[in-house]
Amino acid sequence: MDRRQQKTRTAIFEGFGRLLSSKSYSKITVQNIIDEANVGRTTFYAHFETKDQLLKELCSDLFSHVFSENLSAESTHDFSMRTGNPQAMITHILYHLLDNKQNIIGILTGESGELFLGFFKQYLNELMAPRLLGDTGSCGKNIPYDFLVNHISSSFVGLVQWWIKNRLKKTPEELADYFMAVIEPVV
Repeated sequence: MDRRQQKTRTAIFEGFGRLLSSKSYSKITVQNIIDEANVGRTTFYAHFETKDQLLKELCSDLFSHVFSENLSAESTHDFSMRTGNPQAMITHILYHLLDNKQNIIGILTGESGELFLGFFKQYLNELMAPRLLGDTGSCGKNIPYDFLVNHISSSFVGLVQWWIKNRLKKTPEELADYFMAVIEPVV
């Protein structure tokens, strides 16, 4: 993707985020998004087929960054030297959710919450749970791998919902400690 395309995509994401912080997902139209992002309709549709796809891509960008092999220092956190560490990975995800709290709270408190959580859980299943389970994919008990993956991702989604319900009072580090304390006996 060239710089111009990336700049347009960023403008659409940012415009969508601003709208999510002030409007419910169902009331946001593609026209609202293109007006807020200051792009044309054709440009929007060149990047995204639907508003739902835009939400899915927003999730995808977050997760592709978080699970990247080449992390870089960021303004609120630096996990660049801690790749492969499951607790650091959890904390990194939580920092990104915190950094985007207006968007995340807007998404999760509205009717888009189920759609977002579905995408979120899908990425957790594909990317995070296998890293927590390692190569064996087993906890030494006779538990199916797909059950364990579902259990881990469902637990993490529940943790995020609890955190938001409690107004993000705990730090990402505290939450990662809680999560690992609950998950480590399983894995």
